[in-house]
Amino acid sequence: MLMPKRLKYRKQQRGRMKGKAYRGAEVHFGDYGLKALEPAWITARQIEAARRAIVRTLRRRGKVWIRIFPDKPVTKRAAETRLGGGKGNVEDWVAVVKPGRIMFEVGGVAPELAQRALEKAAYKLPIAVKVVAREGLED
Repeated sequence: MLMPKRLKYRKQQRGRMKGKAYRGAEVHFGDYGLKALEPAWITARQIEAARRAIVRTLRRRGKVWIRIFPDKPVTKRAAETRLGGGKGNVEDWVAVVKPGRIMFEVGGVAPELAQRALEKAAYKLPIAVKVVAREGLED
């Protein structure tokens, strides 16, 4: 599972996910990408599940790039705990994804296969996404 090796601070505040992603909003490495249409926290487990779906569909052909990384710690308090006692322990790692962000890229395979692989990955994610092609590619 993806997580940072080390951090400056162990716990973070939740923050806001307003606005669009201007960085990481274009397909750079591969030929086809999976673009987020909604803001969300994508967990390390969801990223891994989507990656596995892509790799299984491609069957060791082509190359896969993961363009998001879960570097935000999410804490949880124990169930039925009284107030006070501080912030809970880190339970999960998430990547903050804004609309327009390219999350996965695929290259070196046929367009139909890339489309199928990215659609299977889309089922593993909790947000609406669409498959996009690189700027110069004609569908």
